[in-house]
Amino acid sequence: MSAAIPALSAERAVVWPQRTRAKFANGLEVVLVESHTIPKFTAELLFRSGDAAALREAPGLAEMAATVVRTGTASRPSRRIEEDLRRMGAGLSASAGADSSVISFAGLSEFAPDLLGLVADLAQNASFPADEFERERRQKLEEVKIERTTPGFLAGEQLRRVLFGSHPYSVVAPTEEEVQAYRREQLVDFYRQHYHPGNALLIAVGDFSAARMLEQVEKAFGSWRAGKSTPSQNPAPPALNGRRVYLVHMPGTVQAQVLVGNLAITRKHPDWLRLALANNIYGGAFNSRLVVNIREQKGYTYSPRSTVHSLREHGFFSVHAAVCNEVTAASLTEIFYELDRIRALPVGDEELADARNYMSGVFSLGLGTQDGLAGQLATVYLNELPEDYLEKYRDRVRALTVGDVLAAARKYFDSANAQIVVVGDRAHVGEQAALFGAVEVYDPQGNRL
Repeated sequence: MSAAIPALSAERAVVWPQRTRAKFANGLEVVLVESHTIPKFTAELLFRSGDAAALREAPGLAEMAATVVRTGTASRPSRRIEEDLRRMGAGLSASAGADSSVISFAGLSEFAPDLLGLVADLAQNASFPADEFERERRQKLEEVKIERTTPGFLAGEQLRRVLFGSHPYSVVAPTEEEVQAYRREQLVDFYRQHYHPGNALLIAVGDFSAARMLEQVEKAFGSWRAGKSTPSQNPAPPALNGRRVYLVHMPGTVQAQVLVGNLAITRKHPDWLRLALANNIYGGAFNSRLVVNIREQKGYTYSPRSTVHSLREHGFFSVHAAVCNEVTAASLTEIFYELDRIRALPVGDEELADARNYMSGVFSLGLGTQDGLAGQLATVYLNELPEDYLEKYRDRVRALTVGDVLAAARKYFDSANAQIVVVGDRAHVGEQAALFGAVEVYDPQGNRL
């Protein structure tokens, strides 16, 4: 006789540590949060410029600049940087996305002054060594070659092209030819234009006194020369009416990568939490309707998923699944069936409660580590959300209703105008794809066939 599953205990309150904010004369914004559970700290130096800002110069340039930034300064060659990090028991990485670039670092709190000094040196005096640049460019070339053989990447790239048209968000990665054409001077120019304190935000969470840490941050970054960024004026995404299908032809594949999407909203929009909850019920969680339908009941795929993506200027909604060739049309049918069902009928009270608990629980888990809390704070300040956004998040989720889900689904799950991408062998999936709209065919390099 199986034992009854115990009821969930009451959700524990989150004890929010005090937040300290400051803005230096040079424009650098600082957010500090004390967390004394372990003797270390985690920090991010974020710049409000990424690949979208670099596109006029070269696709993917911000990502390449971030990769090479950490490889040397005027006074510290790469080897010394690595030795300094080992001495401090610290880690440091740099990366970039569409809208931002970041230097992430963490280490023992006792070495905070030295680690902050190293990061300040990288932010102000990166030297972009020619040999390191060439090594990273060769590595990027190999990555690009691999991406062109990856159905998931090709599907995502094609959907972004369709949804965003001439907006910089339409480009997610460079081509081999574009990487070959990178010049070290382009990275230096991007660095000089965008890595400055007026464009920067420093977030630190950890075992420190906020007052003392602020002094250390000011000592490291206070003399950093102010800069000024020119906001870019980007074209609007195209208005897309009716479903269309974009088939990326990969001969010989036995699976099809299916991706369905439409433009949506950014995280700043007042409907964001409503949409996030509707998405979790539809396909964003592992017990969602989409997973139950095409994974558990039909067995078409292992891990279908839907996502709401928030970029700074625009957002979009997408649904993806990797399926066997012979069930491509059947999978798309179920994807649209579930989209139309959540748009037409109110969700049940139990389903709503489960989804709210899931959203609240995932959020709480994300606050359990220093880097998780730092990431949540970065979301707040990069997206210019209310100061109490994190503190009120769970209450706002619990207040969402059946009507909120229905309204969000009807407004942002644009079934009638959804764009469909299928990556697979045209001979096996072409006729199935054509059941859902007019088909355009492309090769993996993005050329129309």
